[in-house]
Amino acid sequence: MPAGGFSVSAPSGVEFEAKITPIVIISCIMAATGGLMFGYDVGISGGVTSMDDFLGKFFPAVLRKKQEDKESNYCKYDNQGLQLFTSSLYLAGLTATFFASYTTRRLGRRLTMLVAGVFFIVGVIFNGAAQNLAMLIVGRILLGCGVGFANQAVPLFLSEIAPTRIRGGLNILFQLNVTIGILFANLVNYGTSKIHPWGWRLSLSLAGIPAVLLTLGALFVTDTPNSLIERGRLDEGKAVLKKIRGTDNVEPEFNEIVEASRVAQEVKHPFRNLLQRRNRPQLVIAVLLQIFQQFTGINAIMFYAPVLFNTLGFKSDASLYSAVITGAVNVLSTLVSVYSVDRVGRRMLLLEAGVQMFLSQVAIAVVLGIKVTDHSDNLGHGWAIMVVVMVCTFVSSFAWSWGPLGWLIPSETFPLETRSAGQSVTVCVNLLFTFVIAQAFLSMLCHLKYAIFVFFSAWVLVMSFFVLFFLPETKNVPIEEMTERVWKQHWFWKRYMDDDNHHIVNGKITANNGASV
Repeated sequence: MPAGGFSVSAPSGVEFEAKITPIVIISCIMAATGGLMFGYDVGISGGVTSMDDFLGKFFPAVLRKKQEDKESNYCKYDNQGLQLFTSSLYLAGLTATFFASYTTRRLGRRLTMLVAGVFFIVGVIFNGAAQNLAMLIVGRILLGCGVGFANQAVPLFLSEIAPTRIRGGLNILFQLNVTIGILFANLVNYGTSKIHPWGWRLSLSLAGIPAVLLTLGALFVTDTPNSLIERGRLDEGKAVLKKIRGTDNVEPEFNEIVEASRVAQEVKHPFRNLLQRRNRPQLVIAVLLQIFQQFTGINAIMFYAPVLFNTLGFKSDASLYSAVITGAVNVLSTLVSVYSVDRVGRRMLLLEAGVQMFLSQVAIAVVLGIKVTDHSDNLGHGWAIMVVVMVCTFVSSFAWSWGPLGWLIPSETFPLETRSAGQSVTVCVNLLFTFVIAQAFLSMLCHLKYAIFVFFSAWVLVMSFFVLFFLPETKNVPIEEMTERVWKQHWFWKRYMDDDNHHIVNGKITANNGASV
């Protein structure tokens, strides 16, 4: 099954003529609302699941545990059904990604975004009007399908429509909108928690705003030149390229896209190519970055921030307020990444963040180990502030490193013939491990107690050593020169480049003497 699409960059040293036209800006803002929707869905579930009205309707057993106060502080929310409410979205997203990769290639980026928007709208209606648990889970599954389609199409759309010189910044726009969505969800939860008994319905229904924006955007934006050319609509592709670049001099870029499309279509089995020896470094790094990104513990904190703060003895209002603060820190720190990623480099950001995340998680574990027992009432004002500060320290370092770079590095290291398949694998692995963490976190919190932060900090140590020894720097390296300048120079990965004298014809590797390998 071919995955969705390809992108093209100028030959090294060449800058295609392109103005930053209003149509590019509007298209990118519209497309990035997909990120807003994803962020809102991530942020809303934790706040809603800490509301008594919501728990009373769908999870009365959890509400009884919370009110009786016989249970350990750490086990108040340990309920598989409650975790399924959060995690079903990611499992559905994982499944939808396989279909999305097909529609992205065959029907185009724009139509795939439209499908995502429709899934989002129907899912929001089911959630907002939910009368029972089944209706609630179906709504989450439909939202998950929207996430699968949006996460496949939106980053491709952004990278293809943006002029080369601002492509990195615009790609991080998607991640930035995810963080804004989380903050917006936290603010909504803070307000609706005071509206009884239907505040949770309002929280879930307001997801309709970014859903409608994405759907309208997909109706009005134009498809990318790459997508049109890939589907054989060359004249239309050239006309759109002139429109979005604001110039008639698009011949060099047009020819480059046509050639890239021809090469991409010659590859009949992109997933099989992905498994070849010389593609192993990129594949291993892309998969491990997604696994590591989840095992930093970030989503555990972001999904369940209000529940987590509640567990630590913050009252309901204070816990939602604390979640708003961490959401705001997340947004601001992602802006740091937009500014510094091409200046400081990928490795430096990841290594610095590794130290910061490790220290803040160890500090949280120590405070909780000393101050939060199974039945202690609350943390005490000073300690509570310290925990929020440490969580913010952790979130900020993640947001300028593992957050955006976990997506950026795979997108720039895969060679053209396997880039679309690589993007699919990256999204699938990410959603799979997001599901695992979302489904397991509250049970892990119950069993491991404060040591859950020791568990995540140990993983941070492992991933920092991986970055130190095995992740090469890709800052300012053109994609076409990645093999020569990065992989062949790396002390470990260069051994996988020894069969680089083979090239691909019709999906087979052929040696330079013409013999099939």
